[in-house]
Amino acid sequence: CWTVLRAAAAGDVAARSTFSRGYLATVRHFLSQRWRQRVLMADLDDACQEVFLECLKPGGTLDRADESRGEFRGLLFGVTRNVARRFEERAAGLGRLRPEDSAWLEKVQTDEPGQATLFDRSWARALLRKAKKRHRELAIEQDGDDGRRRIELLERRFGDDEAIRNIAEDWGVQAQDVHNAYRKARTEFYRCLREAVGFHAAPGADLDAECRRLLQLLG
Repeated sequence: CWTVLRAAAAGDVAARSTFSRGYLATVRHFLSQRWRQRVLMADLDDACQEVFLECLKPGGTLDRADESRGEFRGLLFGVTRNVARRFEERAAGLGRLRPEDSAWLEKVQTDEPGQATLFDRSWARALLRKAKKRHRELAIEQDGDDGRRRIELLERRFGDDEAIRNIAEDWGVQAQDVHNAYRKARTEFYRCLREAVGFHAAPGADLDAECRRLLQLLG
Protein backbone atom coordinates (compact mmCIF):
# COMPACT_ATOMS: atom_id res chain seq x y z
CA CYS A 1 0.00 0.00 0.00
CA TRP A 2 2.67 2.51 1.00
CA THR A 3 4.65 1.70 -2.13
CA VAL A 4 1.60 2.70 -4.18
CA LEU A 5 0.99 5.80 -2.06
CA ARG A 6 4.56 7.01 -2.40
CA ALA A 7 4.56 6.42 -6.15
CA ALA A 8 1.21 8.20 -6.52
CA ALA A 9 2.53 11.15 -4.51
CA ALA A 10 5.53 11.29 -6.85
CA GLY A 11 3.21 11.58 -9.85
CA ASP A 12 3.32 8.03 -11.20
CA VAL A 13 0.26 7.75 -13.46
CA ALA A 14 -0.30 4.02 -12.93
CA ALA A 15 0.02 4.35 -9.15
CA ARG A 16 -2.43 7.27 -9.11
CA SER A 17 -4.93 5.19 -11.04
CA THR A 18 -4.43 2.24 -8.67
CA PHE A 19 -4.85 4.55 -5.69
CA SER A 20 -8.08 6.06 -6.99
CA ARG A 21 -9.59 2.71 -7.94
CA GLY A 22 -8.52 1.13 -4.67
CA TYR A 23 -10.16 3.71 -2.39
CA LEU A 24 -13.12 4.93 -4.43
CA ALA A 25 -15.53 2.32 -3.08
CA THR A 26 -14.77 3.30 0.53
CA VAL A 27 -15.11 7.04 -0.09
CA ARG A 28 -18.26 6.71 -2.18
CA HIS A 29 -20.01 4.41 0.27
CA PHE A 30 -19.17 6.63 3.25
CA LEU A 31 -20.52 9.76 1.56
CA SER A 32 -23.62 8.01 0.26
CA GLN A 33 -24.44 6.74 3.75
CA ARG A 34 -23.74 10.14 5.34
CA TRP A 35 -25.96 11.92 2.79
CA ARG A 36 -28.57 9.21 2.32
CA GLN A 37 -31.92 10.63 1.13
CA ARG A 38 -30.55 14.19 1.23
CA VAL A 39 -30.23 16.68 -1.61
CA LEU A 40 -26.45 16.33 -1.31
CA MET A 41 -26.62 12.95 -3.04
CA ALA A 42 -26.68 14.96 -6.28
CA ASP A 43 -23.13 16.08 -5.39
CA LEU A 44 -21.79 12.58 -4.73
CA ASP A 45 -19.64 12.23 -7.85
CA ASP A 46 -18.19 15.73 -7.49
CA ALA A 47 -17.40 15.14 -3.81
CA CYS A 48 -15.60 11.86 -4.55
CA GLN A 49 -13.56 13.60 -7.22
CA GLU A 50 -12.67 16.38 -4.78
CA VAL A 51 -11.45 13.86 -2.20
CA PHE A 52 -8.99 12.43 -4.68
CA LEU A 53 -7.93 15.87 -5.88
CA GLU A 54 -7.13 16.75 -2.26
CA CYS A 55 -5.06 13.58 -1.98
CA LEU A 56 -3.18 13.86 -5.27
CA LYS A 57 -2.59 17.60 -5.72
CA PRO A 58 0.93 19.00 -5.09
CA GLY A 59 1.34 19.44 -1.35
CA GLY A 60 -1.82 17.41 -0.80
CA THR A 61 -2.64 14.53 1.50
CA LEU A 62 -0.33 11.97 -0.11
CA ASP A 63 2.62 14.34 0.15
CA ARG A 64 1.98 14.59 3.90
CA ALA A 65 1.31 10.88 4.48
CA ASP A 66 3.79 9.21 6.83
CA GLU A 67 4.06 5.44 7.08
CA SER A 68 5.44 5.67 10.62
CA ARG A 69 2.11 7.08 11.84
CA GLY A 70 0.22 3.89 11.01
CA GLU A 71 -2.52 3.07 8.52
CA PHE A 72 -3.57 5.43 5.75
CA ARG A 73 -7.21 4.82 6.67
CA GLY A 74 -7.32 7.51 9.36
CA LEU A 75 -5.82 10.09 7.04
CA LEU A 76 -8.27 9.23 4.26
CA PHE A 77 -11.17 9.52 6.70
CA GLY A 78 -10.04 13.00 7.70
CA VAL A 79 -9.85 14.17 4.09
CA THR A 80 -13.22 12.65 3.18
CA ARG A 81 -14.91 14.13 6.25
CA ASN A 82 -13.51 17.59 5.51
CA VAL A 83 -14.68 17.45 1.90
CA ALA A 84 -18.12 16.34 3.08
CA ARG A 85 -18.31 19.31 5.44
CA ARG A 86 -17.36 21.72 2.66
CA PHE A 87 -20.15 20.43 0.45
CA GLU A 88 -22.63 20.53 3.33
CA GLU A 89 -21.74 24.08 4.31
CA ARG A 90 -21.88 25.18 0.68
CA ALA A 91 -25.32 23.63 0.27
CA ALA A 92 -26.53 25.26 3.48
CA GLY A 93 -25.19 28.65 2.37
CA LEU A 94 -26.99 28.35 -0.94
CA GLY A 95 -30.26 27.43 0.79
CA ARG A 96 -30.36 23.95 -0.76
CA LEU A 97 -30.94 22.14 2.54
CA ARG A 98 -34.40 21.84 4.01
CA PRO A 99 -35.15 23.41 7.41
CA GLU A 100 -35.56 19.94 8.90
CA ASP A 101 -32.01 19.09 7.80
CA SER A 102 -30.47 21.38 10.42
CA ALA A 103 -30.52 18.77 13.20
CA TRP A 104 -29.04 16.16 10.86
CA LEU A 105 -26.31 18.55 9.74
CA GLU A 106 -25.30 19.37 13.30
CA LYS A 107 -25.18 15.68 14.18
CA VAL A 108 -23.00 14.54 11.28
CA GLN A 109 -20.60 17.45 11.72
CA THR A 110 -20.14 16.99 15.48
CA ASP A 111 -20.46 13.21 15.95
CA GLU A 112 -16.83 12.36 15.23
CA PRO A 113 -16.91 8.83 16.74
CA GLY A 114 -20.08 7.95 14.85
CA GLN A 115 -18.71 9.19 11.55
CA ALA A 116 -15.41 7.40 12.14
CA THR A 117 -17.32 4.15 12.71
CA LEU A 118 -19.34 4.76 9.53
CA PHE A 119 -16.10 5.23 7.60
CA ASP A 120 -14.62 2.07 9.13
CA ARG A 121 -17.71 0.13 8.01
CA SER A 122 -17.31 1.53 4.51
CA TRP A 123 -13.65 0.51 4.59
CA ALA A 124 -14.52 -2.98 5.85
CA ARG A 125 -17.18 -3.38 3.17
CA ALA A 126 -14.70 -2.49 0.43
CA LEU A 127 -12.10 -4.94 1.76
CA LEU A 128 -14.69 -7.70 2.04
CA ARG A 129 -15.73 -7.19 -1.57
CA LYS A 130 -12.08 -7.27 -2.64
CA ALA A 131 -11.51 -10.51 -0.71
CA LYS A 132 -14.62 -12.10 -2.22
CA LYS A 133 -13.53 -11.20 -5.73
CA ARG A 134 -10.04 -12.60 -5.14
CA HIS A 135 -11.46 -15.78 -3.59
CA ARG A 136 -13.73 -16.36 -6.56
CA GLU A 137 -10.85 -15.90 -9.01
CA LEU A 138 -8.56 -18.29 -7.15
CA ALA A 139 -11.16 -20.97 -6.43
CA ILE A 140 -12.32 -21.15 -10.05
CA GLU A 141 -8.79 -20.97 -11.42
CA GLN A 142 -7.60 -23.80 -9.18
CA ASP A 143 -10.63 -26.10 -9.06
CA GLY A 144 -13.06 -25.10 -11.80
CA ASP A 145 -16.58 -26.33 -11.07
CA ASP A 146 -15.63 -27.51 -7.58
CA GLY A 147 -14.35 -24.01 -6.86
CA ARG A 148 -17.59 -22.49 -8.15
CA ARG A 149 -19.53 -24.81 -5.89
CA ARG A 150 -17.53 -23.70 -2.84
CA ILE A 151 -18.28 -20.07 -3.72
CA GLU A 152 -21.97 -20.93 -3.97
CA LEU A 153 -21.73 -22.75 -0.65
CA LEU A 154 -20.33 -19.71 1.14
CA GLU A 155 -23.01 -17.48 -0.37
CA ARG A 156 -25.76 -19.84 0.73
CA ARG A 157 -24.34 -20.19 4.23
CA PHE A 158 -23.41 -16.54 4.86
CA GLY A 159 -25.98 -14.79 2.70
CA ASP A 160 -29.01 -16.99 3.21
CA ASP A 161 -28.02 -18.80 6.44
CA GLU A 162 -29.01 -22.06 4.77
CA ALA A 163 -28.41 -25.26 6.72
CA ILE A 164 -25.67 -27.66 5.58
CA ARG A 165 -28.11 -30.57 5.47
CA ASN A 166 -30.43 -28.66 3.11
CA ILE A 167 -27.57 -27.85 0.76
CA ALA A 168 -26.43 -31.49 0.85
CA GLU A 169 -29.92 -32.64 -0.09
CA ASP A 170 -30.08 -30.10 -2.91
CA TRP A 171 -26.72 -31.25 -4.28
CA GLY A 172 -27.43 -34.93 -3.72
CA VAL A 173 -24.29 -35.53 -1.64
CA GLN A 174 -23.45 -36.50 1.92
CA ALA A 175 -23.66 -33.77 4.54
CA GLN A 176 -20.08 -34.54 5.60
CA ASP A 177 -18.88 -33.74 2.07
CA VAL A 178 -20.57 -30.35 2.31
CA HIS A 179 -19.02 -29.77 5.75
CA ASN A 180 -15.58 -30.52 4.30
CA ALA A 181 -16.16 -28.21 1.33
CA TYR A 182 -17.43 -25.49 3.67
CA ARG A 183 -14.35 -25.77 5.85
CA LYS A 184 -12.11 -25.47 2.82
CA ALA A 185 -14.09 -22.52 1.42
CA ARG A 186 -13.87 -20.63 4.71
CA THR A 187 -10.12 -21.22 4.92
CA GLU A 188 -9.66 -19.99 1.35
CA PHE A 189 -11.78 -16.91 1.91
CA TYR A 190 -10.07 -16.01 5.16
CA ARG A 191 -6.70 -16.22 3.44
CA CYS A 192 -7.95 -13.77 0.80
CA LEU A 193 -9.37 -11.44 3.45
CA ARG A 194 -6.10 -11.50 5.36
CA GLU A 195 -4.27 -10.64 2.15
CA ALA A 196 -6.60 -7.69 1.49
CA VAL A 197 -6.22 -6.43 5.05
CA GLY A 198 -2.45 -6.91 4.98
CA PHE A 199 -2.11 -4.72 1.90
CA HIS A 200 -3.38 -1.70 3.85
CA ALA A 201 -2.13 -2.53 7.35
CA ALA A 202 0.71 -0.79 9.14
CA PRO A 203 3.96 -2.77 9.48
CA GLY A 204 3.75 -5.30 12.30
CA ALA A 205 -0.05 -5.07 12.57
CA ASP A 206 -2.00 -8.03 13.96
CA LEU A 207 -3.79 -9.07 10.77
CA ASP A 208 -5.96 -11.68 12.46
CA ALA A 209 -7.22 -9.14 14.99
CA GLU A 210 -7.93 -6.65 12.20
CA CYS A 211 -9.85 -9.28 10.23
CA ARG A 212 -11.98 -10.04 13.28
CA ARG A 213 -12.64 -6.34 13.81
CA LEU A 214 -13.72 -5.84 10.22
CA LEU A 215 -16.10 -8.78 10.33
CA GLN A 216 -17.57 -7.50 13.59
CA LEU A 217 -18.12 -4.08 12.05
CA LEU A 218 -20.17 -5.68 9.29
CA GLY A 219 -22.17 -7.78 11.74
